[in-house]
Amino acid sequence: MVERRPLLQAAAHLVLILGVLIVAFPVWLAIVASTHPQEAFQTGLIPVWPGSHAVENYSAMLGQGLSNLGAPPLGGMLWNSLVMALVIACGKIAISITSAFAIVYFRFRFRMLAFWCIFITLMLPVEVRILPTFKVAADLRMLNSYAGLTIPLIASATATFLFRQVFLTIPDELMEAARIDGAGPMRFFTDILIPLSRTNIAALFVILFIYGWNQYLWPLLITTDEGYYTIVAGIKRMAEAVDAIPVWNYVMAAAVLAMLPPVAVVILMQRVFVKGLIETEK
Repeated sequence: MVERRPLLQAAAHLVLILGVLIVAFPVWLAIVASTHPQEAFQTGLIPVWPGSHAVENYSAMLGQGLSNLGAPPLGGMLWNSLVMALVIACGKIAISITSAFAIVYFRFRFRMLAFWCIFITLMLPVEVRILPTFKVAADLRMLNSYAGLTIPLIASATATFLFRQVFLTIPDELMEAARIDGAGPMRFFTDILIPLSRTNIAALFVILFIYGWNQYLWPLLITTDEGYYTIVAGIKRMAEAVDAIPVWNYVMAAAVLAMLPPVAVVILMQRVFVKGLIETEK
């Protein structure tokens, strides 16, 4: 039985509250800054309480954007980021789960060599492979396209490793029972392995979606057409205005809008993740 100490419990709650305040304060400042006019930032002081220009600022960013600062309307950039994040997340999961299935359940020559060749790619930082990846994408004429935004980032050694570890924990009796019932490899994969891996899929989807949504360097290199700008690259262009004062109210409005889809995905997939943990029927 855990002994309850009021003083220790109060100290723990105080630390948690301070942690929440430290994390939430920059978000609060971004929301507040997005509700003020541009004149409110000319003094160099950041307002702490909301203003009265929220509708005007958000309507301007969603409707016309800031074309003079290299930022088209946010609707198109949000759509591009959403397509990029969804394709990267779903593609990484699809490729990783099938490759892990092949490595674990099929016996072929150089099986472990193939796995280690996949796993060793984790040792290559992005800066090392960014130039050859760009060269290949340019030669395949994938610049300024959704294919160029997504396909070069669609493989994942980490997800392959995680799915392999999950499949190794599944008893071999399930595979034998499926084989006795006449189920082939793909039937075993779709009816048994995928349902047993849904919590891992949900957790990985959240991580990979945020990974794709927050991409900055690759979209900046692969796109020169405003029609394919992503929201993160657009915010960076607005914040680094050349020969102009950054319009921080619009920048913060764009940042707040950019936070909404990842937050929605986290909330939605968290329910699926918790449901998979507490579900008794497997």
